Amino acid sequence: MTTGDPGSVARRCLEAWTGGDFETLRSVLADDVSFLGPLGETQGADAYVEGIRGFAAMVERAEIREVIADGDQAVLIYDLVTPEAGLPTAGWYRIRDGKVASVRAFFDPRPLTG
Repeated sequence: MTTGDPGSVARRCLEAWTGGDFETLRSVLADDVSFLGPLGETQGADAYVEGIRGFAAMVERAEIREVIADGDQAVLIYDLVTPEAGLPTAGWYRIRDGKVASVRAFFDPRPLTG
C-alpha cells in the first residue's frame, strides 16, 4: 500500500509515468483504477499502465504548477512538455486506501493530433 496524503500520491503517480517509471506507477494504482482523458479511457491498473506507456513516449516531462488536495481528492495543475508544445493540463485524482482510484485529465490535445 502506498502511504501519503492525496496530493503526494497524485504527484507520485504523475512523476512516475512522465519519468518512465512504470513499476512505481503500477504500485500507486488501485487495481480497479479508472482513467478518462481527451485521448482515451481505461479501466483497471494494467490497462492504465499500458495506455499511459504510449502517451509517455510523447512527453518529455511534467512541470507541476500547483497541487490542491481536499479529503480523498487532489488536483494537479501542470504543463505537459512535449516536442510539439507545452500543454496546460489539470489532473483530478481520487485516492482510496493510499492508492489512485481514478484519474480524469483535462487538456487540449490538438497539438498532439495534428
